[in-house]
Amino acid sequence: MSKQQKLHKIQELTQKLSELKEQRNRFDAEAREWAEKRNRINEQFKDLRTEATELKNERNKLNERVRELKQLREKTKAEIRDKLGEIKELSQKTKALTNKKPCKSLQTLQKELESTEWKIQTTSLSLPEEKELVEKVKRLEIQLRVHKRLRQLKQDMLELQAEVKALETKNNRCHEKLTKTAQKSQEIHEQMLEKIGKAKELKTEADSLHQRFLQARERAKAVHGEVVGILDEVKPLREAVRREEEKEKRKNEEALRKKLEKQAREKLKRGEKLTWEEFQILAEKGIRTQD
Repeated sequence: MSKQQKLHKIQELTQKLSELKEQRNRFDAEAREWAEKRNRINEQFKDLRTEATELKNERNKLNERVRELKQLREKTKAEIRDKLGEIKELSQKTKALTNKKPCKSLQTLQKELESTEWKIQTTSLSLPEEKELVEKVKRLEIQLRVHKRLRQLKQDMLELQAEVKALETKNNRCHEKLTKTAQKSQEIHEQMLEKIGKAKELKTEADSLHQRFLQARERAKAVHGEVVGILDEVKPLREAVRREEEKEKRKNEEALRKKLEKQAREKLKRGEKLTWEEFQILAEKGIRTQD
């Protein structure tokens, strides 16, 4: 291959090298662009995952509160059932005792008892009369106890009914809190799922961008390989051209030297004055000269 062919080949390769470098730079820029987009998406993904975790923690706290309220509600229901059982039992006792209730009122029986006791204490009675009055006192006391027991049973029932009402109010409030808390938990759960869904979408997008980044980088790498190959091809061509140019230079210098030597010899024969360069050339040849 001649020098001109080598130079032409170098020119072609240099042009191709320039185009490949430009192409490689475009792929590198494209890879950087995909990487930047991927990184931005990944940051958004991380933010959403953090938000989803915070929502999950909040939901779990609310769920724990729901469990506590359910336990409290069940405990209150159990207390209500127990109180209602006691009321039923008292009601049965009251009903049974009502059948034994005296016809006379509590006040009438109390006055009659007091009058009989007073009579026993203040009146001179025969033994049969006193015995009769004592028996009467016993009967009156039994009848009074029935009245008092009925009154106590009714009072106990009223107190239990009041306690049941208070427990029902407490249970209703507990149920309202439970419902609101469970609803809030569900809302937060849905928000969490929404965040997770968006995070998954972003992760898919980020993975896609990463694949594009890898593809662009591989293309840039492939083109860079071509660049290196051309550089490896150009280097020996340039070296060969350089050697040829040096050879031509030495050849030209030698021709010039011979021309100067011939010129100097002729001037020397004619007795003309030599230039310093001509003098040096003849001196190197060992030719004696005169000033």
